[in-house]
This record gives sequence, C-alpha cells and structure tokens, in this order.
Amino acid sequence: MSAERKILGEMMEKTILNGGTRGLNYEENLLWEKEHSDHPGVDLPPVKDFKSRTGLAERGTIGLPQCSEPQVVRHFVRLSTWNYSIDSGFFPLGSCTMKHNPRLNERMARLPGFAHVHPMQPQGTVQGALRVMYELQNILSELTGLPGVCLTPAAGAHGELAGLMTIRRAHELKGNTHKTVILTPDSSHGTNPATAAMCGFTLRVIPTRDTGRMTVAAFREALGDGKDVAGMMVTNPNTCGLFEREIIEIADLLHKAGGYFYCDGANFNALVGSIRPADFGVDVMHINLHKTFSTPHGGGGPGSGPICVTKELAPYMPVPVVVKDADGFHLETEEERPTTLGRMKGFQGQFGMHVRALSYILSHGADGLKQVSEDAVLNANYILSQLKDIYHVPFEGPCMHECLLTDKNQKDAGGSTIDVAKTLVEYGFHPMTVYFPLVVQGAMLIEPTETESKDSLDRFIAVMRWIAAESAAGRGAALHENPVSTPRRRLDEVKAAREPRLRWKA
Repeated sequence: MSAERKILGEMMEKTILNGGTRGLNYEENLLWEKEHSDHPGVDLPPVKDFKSRTGLAERGTIGLPQCSEPQVVRHFVRLSTWNYSIDSGFFPLGSCTMKHNPRLNERMARLPGFAHVHPMQPQGTVQGALRVMYELQNILSELTGLPGVCLTPAAGAHGELAGLMTIRRAHELKGNTHKTVILTPDSSHGTNPATAAMCGFTLRVIPTRDTGRMTVAAFREALGDGKDVAGMMVTNPNTCGLFEREIIEIADLLHKAGGYFYCDGANFNALVGSIRPADFGVDVMHINLHKTFSTPHGGGGPGSGPICVTKELAPYMPVPVVVKDADGFHLETEEERPTTLGRMKGFQGQFGMHVRALSYILSHGADGLKQVSEDAVLNANYILSQLKDIYHVPFEGPCMHECLLTDKNQKDAGGSTIDVAKTLVEYGFHPMTVYFPLVVQGAMLIEPTETESKDSLDRFIAVMRWIAAESAAGRGAALHENPVSTPRRRLDEVKAAREPRLRWKA
C-alpha cells in the first residue's frame, strides 16, 4: 500500500467518524403501504341523513391512508432526514444552491410587522416595510455602482428577463428597431439564450472553449460592425469560475457600437464589496438575493432577482420602485414614469426575501461583505490547490469563488465524473455541479462558499483524493457500484429516461 493511500485511508476513517456518514440512514415506504391503524389521525364519521345540495351523487371514499398521528409524524420526520442541507453537511454547490443562512435573517422576516403585511394595504400603513425596500435599493445601488434599482423580479431568471426587457424597451423608444442581436459566450447559463429568444432577439455566440474566457479578438469577430447588436449577456465571474480579464475593453467596444452590457449576477458572491460591476462597464444586471445575500433556494424558492441599471436605463426599468418624498415612502406608478416597460408581476416582489437580504447586509457591514467575497474566493482556491495535482484543471490560473476540474485524468483508468459524484454520495457528501459548463467535458464545478471551515474542506478534499487514488490504482470498478449504502442504488439513467416508471405501483 502506498504511503499516500495509507494516509488517505486514515483520513477517510476520520471523515466518517467526524460528521461523515455512509449514504443515507433511513429507508421509508409510502404512507399507503403502512400498517392500517384503527385510530387514524383524522376520523370523521359519516354525516347522518346526508343530502346533496348540488344534485351530485354522494362522494365515495377518497383513498387517504388510514394512519395514526404518530405514524404520520414519524413518516415525515424520517423523510426530512433525506433532505441534504447546509445544516447537515458540506454542500459543494455553494451559493448556487446552498449558502449558509444566518437564523437572524429568519427571525427578522418573521416579525409580525413584516410577516403579516398585506400587499394591498394602504401605503400609509406600511411605511416601515417600504423603508426596508428603499434602504435595500440604496445599498444594492452602492454595491453595484448602478443607480436604478427595481426589486420586483421574483428570481434570477425573472430578473434576467427584466434586464433584457429593459434593454429592449430602451431600444424601442430610441427607434433602434434594427438592433435585434444579443451576443453571449458559449459557456453562459442556459437561461441567457432562452431569455434573449423570449424577448425576440437573435443570438450570436462568442466562443470561449480554448481559454475559458472571452477574448477581445473573439468578441470583435462576433460583434462585426455592431449595427445590429442590441447588447451582450455575460456572467462575470463566468461559469468556468474565472474572471473575464478583458471585460473592460470588450464593454467599451460594445458601447461604441450602441449596445448595452447585461451582466448575469449569479456569481456576484465573488465580487461583493471588492469591485462594482459598473466599474467594468455593466449597464444592467440582476442580483440573486437568495444566493449572494443568503437564504438557500434549493427546492424551488422563494427567490428574489432585483435588477440594477445605469442612470440612462433607469427610465425604462419595471415598476414599482420605492421612492421617497415629503410625505414618506410610496410605490412609483406607470403614470409617474410612462417610459417604463411596465409591471413584471403582481404586487411588489418577494418582500420576505428583501427583509432577509437587508438583515444579512446590515449584519455584515461594508467590511464584512468584502470579507465574505474574499473568503469564498480563498476557499475555492484552497480546494483547487489541493486537487490540481490529481485531477485535470482545464484552464490556467487561479479561480474565483468556484473551481473547475474534469475527469480527464481518471478516464484512462476507467473512471468518470459520474463515478466521482456517486462515490461522494456514498461517503456522505452532496456532489458538486457535474457536466456543466458544457464547454468542458466531464466537468466538476466546486463552489464551497465563505462559511466552510478548513476542517470541512479538508474532509471533502480527502474523499476526492481517495476517489482519484482508487481509480489510479485500477480499482475503478468498485467506484462504478457506488453508492451502495443508500436506500436507492445507482440508476441506469439512460433506461430511466427512456422507460420512466411514473406510478409507485404497477
């Protein structure tokens, strides 16, 4: 046994003993499959002398399982242990899905004056809530360098749509009907081309496959004479975890052609307090409040995706926006700003998320927010430094808040990215993002965020090195079987996609 494998074996034992696990702990059948109880939790006797007032026949049994209250409680508590969360372990998708959410934020959001407010109350009765939104607008403006802020969009993709609709509205009112093209890198989030198409634009792709970043040369070629270009959609740092080094020159070229720079704010967690997007040429961006400013959004929400825009674009962004005058705070209307693109949704956005985000920001302060982004970048680069000798790193240089690896070194020994992911499950870790970005084969995108300790990172690194060592030693066949300790084993994913079983019982 090699010295490193012996050390890794000892670290694996430590990993399992100190907060790790082998797979998941419970198997749980369906409520309908449980033993029938003579004392179900809800026992409603038949209504005596029942007569239908609607003329419809009496409804028969509805098929609910006849379980006692303890059976039901235990069933759902056991199911809840299947939900891997940031409260139970390291989540290497980081702010993309699971960022630590300080409980103070939840406490603030549950204050009666916030939790019980109704969006149709007279504005004079909700001045405190409107002030929360107003203060949040001002802070987001300060952090981005963009003076116009609309909190309405309900999530990141919705904010993306709002941003591009703002660009479209500006071109429409300026008579730029010939500007119908949006530029975007080939590594961009899938929502970028989808949003451009939804807004009626044609997409033109900027290749980044060789370097992981846009280059001025590639941008010039995609831009052409620029007469038909309405704008570009770029994530910075990008989806390869890299900062776009030539972004200022690229933004200047775009602006000279009369286009607007939309920045996808999904990775703002790497920049907060360190750099303002406006300083590298951004005209409009959305911010995932539920990512950058806490509140994990796995499971579908709630989210919030405000947009921040330049002074030039502010007249065109959606309403409402909270404004302050001599009488206090009020919501700006379409009548007050007729150039607006209009409303994006009912009411004023995800107010509970506004409270949480403001609580997070005020708790950290300016210096704390800067440290958040610096620590996130530090943690990602620490993982990269500890794994780059054994996993393939596709692009040179340090990363930002997430590092990108591939399975290229494991391929020769019969391993793959999916084997790495499933073996992480076996040893109690949720896998990182796999097979994305699509421009990199066998991609593994790891985002630790700022709150993970060196100890938790080391345990993750130990498992990753163990997997690579097993593959290199020719024991990759065993990895193909993982996970083996979970209630569900590895699926034949191709067969599952082609022959889905959509009923729990045939």
